[in-house]
Amino acid sequence: MKKKVLKITGITLLLLLVLLIALPFFFKGEIAQIITKKVNNSINATLTIDEAQLSLLKSFPNANVALKGISLVNQAPFEGDTLFASDAIELKMGIGELFKSAEEPIAIKSLKIAGAHLAIKVDSLENANYDIGKESSEASTSNTTDDSFTLALDSYEILESKVVYDDFASGMHLEITEMNHSGTGDLSLETSELKTLTDASVSFELDSIQYLKNNKLFLDALIGIDLKNNRYSFLENKALVNQLPLVFEGFVQVNEENQEVDISFRTPSSDFKNFLAVIPETYSKNIEDVQTTGNFSVDGKLKGIADEEHIPTFQIKLNSDDASFKYPELPQTVRNIFIDALIANTTGVTEDTYVDIKRLSFMIGQDRFSVNSRITDLLGNTKVNAHADGRMNLGNLSQVYPMPEDYNLKGILEADVTTAFDMASVENKHYERTRTSGTLAVSNFEYTSAELKNPLAISSASLTFNPQTVVLNSFHGKTGSTDFKASGTLTNFLGFLFNEEDMQGNFNLSSDTFAVNDFMVDETSEAEPDTNTSDADEQLKIPSFLDCTIRAKANTVLYDNLNLKNVEGTMVIKDETVTLDGFQSNLFGGTLGLQGSVSTKESIPTFAMNLGMDNFNIGESFQALDLFKVVAPIANALQGKLNSDIEISGNLKEDFTPNLATISGNILAELLATQVNTQKAPLLSAFNGQLDFLDAKDLNLDDLKTVLNFDNGLVSVKPFTVNYKDIAVNVSGGHSFEKQLDYKATLDVPAKYLGSEVNNLIAQMDDSDLEDITIPVVANIGGSYTNPSVNTDLSSGVSKLTHQLVEIQKQKLLNKGKDSAKDLISDVFKSEGKDSTNTEKSAAKEVLGSLLGGKDEETSDSTETDKDPVKKTAKSLLGGLLKKKKKDSVND
Repeated sequence: MKKKVLKITGITLLLLLVLLIALPFFFKGEIAQIITKKVNNSINATLTIDEAQLSLLKSFPNANVALKGISLVNQAPFEGDTLFASDAIELKMGIGELFKSAEEPIAIKSLKIAGAHLAIKVDSLENANYDIGKESSEASTSNTTDDSFTLALDSYEILESKVVYDDFASGMHLEITEMNHSGTGDLSLETSELKTLTDASVSFELDSIQYLKNNKLFLDALIGIDLKNNRYSFLENKALVNQLPLVFEGFVQVNEENQEVDISFRTPSSDFKNFLAVIPETYSKNIEDVQTTGNFSVDGKLKGIADEEHIPTFQIKLNSDDASFKYPELPQTVRNIFIDALIANTTGVTEDTYVDIKRLSFMIGQDRFSVNSRITDLLGNTKVNAHADGRMNLGNLSQVYPMPEDYNLKGILEADVTTAFDMASVENKHYERTRTSGTLAVSNFEYTSAELKNPLAISSASLTFNPQTVVLNSFHGKTGSTDFKASGTLTNFLGFLFNEEDMQGNFNLSSDTFAVNDFMVDETSEAEPDTNTSDADEQLKIPSFLDCTIRAKANTVLYDNLNLKNVEGTMVIKDETVTLDGFQSNLFGGTLGLQGSVSTKESIPTFAMNLGMDNFNIGESFQALDLFKVVAPIANALQGKLNSDIEISGNLKEDFTPNLATISGNILAELLATQVNTQKAPLLSAFNGQLDFLDAKDLNLDDLKTVLNFDNGLVSVKPFTVNYKDIAVNVSGGHSFEKQLDYKATLDVPAKYLGSEVNNLIAQMDDSDLEDITIPVVANIGGSYTNPSVNTDLSSGVSKLTHQLVEIQKQKLLNKGKDSAKDLISDVFKSEGKDSTNTEKSAAKEVLGSLLGGKDEETSDSTETDKDPVKKTAKSLLGGLLKKKKKDSVND
């Protein structure tokens, strides 16, 4: 019998175990549906769950439900916004809860949330995205009750989660990150105690003013819960803000129309180390080792009603008397520290919050600095009354407080400034309603930063504050090889400080040496090095906040490889653009006039300039300017002076020199007193080789004027004429920035340069008009500037000239008629001493022989004559004339 009982028991346990293992598989597809249905029937939002798993063994005798990929998405007016999301949620409940229908409430015993993100929003119309509960009538139509879930928790956990609260109506932003929170207690009872632990980082911003930034918060609180009266009491509580300890007590009671608050808090001790603990941990620098004297205390109280129109009244007092602190590794002490400040609201109206700093002063060495201020209507039309005065050796700051490694601030600051203004006047730009007066001076100031290529040294600077303006009385500074002096006026200093408006002003700037390279910024990326570029890219950025006019004057300006002297002009800086007007400078032995603009507004800086060059030294300018090297490479061989007007625009490279591949424009150039060095111009040497009567060094380029247009890497030249002795050379064509040539030069060559045969022919025609005859010789120029190719049509030109001479002679004979022909033939006969028909033939033969280059017609091969058009034309011409002569003799 006993064995039978054991057997039955074993089988039962086995079946139960199999059931515990198998049952979750039957419920797996239903759990997510049950939960989402219950929730979605009760809210105006959409809950989705990617995966749900059930285990009856993990939390036995309770069921364990694991949900993954949870999201709760809003409907209008925040449609599409995710109110809540979590990587995982784990629930523990009784097994019997699994068998309840969708209409029955489910009791949850424990809850664990991991990787959650809660984003709460209140828009400008005060609609809240967390207000997602359906009205009772709406919920009843879905056959649900308000008790779909019952919390009978004995524990809960929230791990590595984030809460963001944005109230666009009030300008409040609260962000809680890295949050870990846990609580234990029996919340199923009407009265219970909940033990909680919380640690997180907190950031808080109100009306664009950041009060907390990633401040560490730790809270160990025992909360008494009275669910019947909705009253939550703080019983034993300790908090740590950064490293500032606080203890607090009181209660919060939730009523139907409001919340009633009565909470007080204080520092448990008055050690001045408490003050250092308020400083963010990043900057507090191991305060446990700091030596302090004196006291610091925080004492606060909140009491009253919180509803849509009111907040609890409160006051927070901060006090310190004759305190000091010293870091053990640093040489000096901050002493005589006095703090008397109050943050309060006595009416419960949010706008009436105020801050009253009656005294804040301290000493370092012999330097004293003090501030007092009263800021009222903190959350409304904020009104500020403040005064600061004192003297501070900025170098001593690193002697009393651990500064960052790159900190290198030196100099003496002296201030005596009083200000009074309200934010409404500032925001509405009624700066005339503000009152600021006093002086601020800096001397022997030195600052080093990764954002500056060289340390900035200010030997002296002085500001005077007036109600309407800030006057820069003097400013003497130096960075790298650049020195500068400035004076002027700022007209909207408050607008710049508070409204992010441009800094407007008028200044005078002078410099003995101004090196543009001193203001280049080295931009490097350690995380993602670019092996295709240099180690550092230098880039100059025009500040976007500047809106000012600067009258500048400099003895020397160093830009790239240029050395500009006696620079003077006006700069207008606005919208990340510098506009230059009336600038003049001495450069390359002449005068440079400059106006135009440079802009860094886009990712690639651009420029557009008009330059006037007067009496420039050609050799120096074309050697130093890359633009001239590609636009007119042949100018490298010229020596002399240049006048030019240039219109040019394009992009700038990182070093602020023109990117030649992007430029376009035109140049009007005039050459003065120019000589040619053919050794520097392979093109001219190649020309000499093609035309032995031309020596390029004797080209006359005086007073040459020409226009060059360039765009997309190509240069086109407006046709121009230069002279070589009595030869006119007409040039047209262009080249690329890679110096590939495509030119045509047409030379009007006088016949005297064409050899003895042509000149003998002209001499025999005995016509003075033919002495000035020229032929066009075309030279086609290709190849590259360093390896040019020159092809001419000189031989065909001579042939054409022969044709021309024959035609001229033919026309002359025809125009003279019979007598002219007779005289011509007669003169020929006389020259031979004969007067007969045979003599006529002999004379004609002589003329023809001369025209044909001295060949005897009768001994010439007829086939050869027919092949030469010149000979054929001459033969035809003289043959016709001779026949006419015979006919005339018969008639006579």
